[in-house]
Amino acid sequence: PDPIIINHIISVDPTDQKKTACYDIDVEVDDPLKAQMNSFLSSTTNQQEIATLEMKIHETIEYINQLKTERDFMLSFSNNPQEFIKDWLKSQSRDLKLMTDVSGNPEEERRTEFYEAPWVPEAVGRYVYSKVQQRRQELEQVLGIRLT
Repeated sequence: PDPIIINHIISVDPTDQKKTACYDIDVEVDDPLKAQMNSFLSSTTNQQEIATLEMKIHETIEYINQLKTERDFMLSFSNNPQEFIKDWLKSQSRDLKLMTDVSGNPEEERRTEFYEAPWVPEAVGRYVYSKVQQRRQELEQVLGIRLT
């Protein structure tokens, strides 16, 4: 390529107090690696290799995150076992309530007055009936008969 020529006058006059000037000049240059990179990216065999490597990277990152979570879990336990167990049990209890979709007030349900409400006898009867029906169906299924 032809050389780039920039005309610039340098003043040597001491009375000339011009400040330093900076300029950005865009220069287009052919990149010798561009064609090689394009052919690499367009190759289908390389695409499969890239996808495989990306999958391995993703799996490795997931594994690292899992190990970090386990490490944090164990480190928390080793720092303060008593507090850790207490917090862990609270967390497990919350998770169990969410998974089983339990609603109600646990503190209220601890008291005997809660079970003296007028709806309790009917609820107990329905519960016992549903359990009897469930056991009956299990028995019928095991014996392969239909009891009516």
